[in-house]
Amino acid sequence: MRQILKSHQVSMESNIRKIAVLTSGGDAPGMNAAIRAVVRTGVYYGLDVYGIYRGYDGLIENDIKQLTARSVKNILERGGTMLKSARSMEFKTREGRKKAFENLKRKEIDAIVAIGGDGTFTGANIFADEFGVKVIGIPGTIDNDLSGSDFTIGFDTATNTAIDCLDKIRDTAMSHNRLFFVEVMGRDAGFIAVHTAIGSGAVAVIIPERDWTLDQLIHRLDKGIESKKTSSIVIVAEGGKLGNVNTLAHQVMDRFPYYDVRVTILGHIQRGGNPTQSDRVLASRLGVASVEALLEGKSKVMVGVINHQIVYTDLMQAIKEKYHLDKDLIRIADILST
Repeated sequence: MRQILKSHQVSMESNIRKIAVLTSGGDAPGMNAAIRAVVRTGVYYGLDVYGIYRGYDGLIENDIKQLTARSVKNILERGGTMLKSARSMEFKTREGRKKAFENLKRKEIDAIVAIGGDGTFTGANIFADEFGVKVIGIPGTIDNDLSGSDFTIGFDTATNTAIDCLDKIRDTAMSHNRLFFVEVMGRDAGFIAVHTAIGSGAVAVIIPERDWTLDQLIHRLDKGIESKKTSSIVIVAEGGKLGNVNTLAHQVMDRFPYYDVRVTILGHIQRGGNPTQSDRVLASRLGVASVEALLEGKSKVMVGVINHQIVYTDLMQAIKEKYHLDKDLIRIADILST
């Protein structure tokens, strides 16, 4: 089920007085902006707001501190997460979740805003079912693969970081007639890869969503040579179906003596850096909407933005449906690579 927020008037339908916010899983630029928005919106509505440090591990270990509007000053522009993050194995157990609930109960915290991706939301959903804790999810993941929002927090910054790196790689590729294979993040989804390929003028993009063969890639590179390209860049999502980027480069290397073949893996550089304006605004909107959702009595939903409107999507729907890559973007990447 998906609901669209049609009014900016908040109807106070809950008895919530204390809320907590956490970040979990992989960090994403803009998480700090979301934390700031949650805290300041909570204060605006007269709530006590707590920060849970180190994700669900911190919830189990009672690493919980009250935050004020001043606690989140000067974090809007910072990457990473001031609350730290972790992937908690103990929270996957009933015993771990019970410890977490007891810590919330002692502090009389009524609800949690969980910022993260599918693992974060899965844990939040189970926690809500078992102990009746109200939870709202904010999509913070550079992969952009959650249903219920056109974009997730961190995606815009990650792609801008990748394109900035590709622009620099292009300079050296043109200077030496080099063929670069550049791996970007995306184990299960090709959003970063396709957007980066279009934005950087790549000759080809290898993604999990497309069953490309090595022969098809070689044909594309052949066409580049025929059109007298002086450099070529192939973008490879880490979950691309032609395998490991180094293996792929070696398979192609012997076929193209014209090129000096090189491999670059961007890795975790895509997670870091100051969030872009788009991510700061998106995170701020979702942070405000998450608190207002709790005050309206909502729970077990993810807040998102679709067609510029705030929407609420069931947590499990956001996880299970996934957000599929627009095939037209792949088509555009192919057209522009010629």
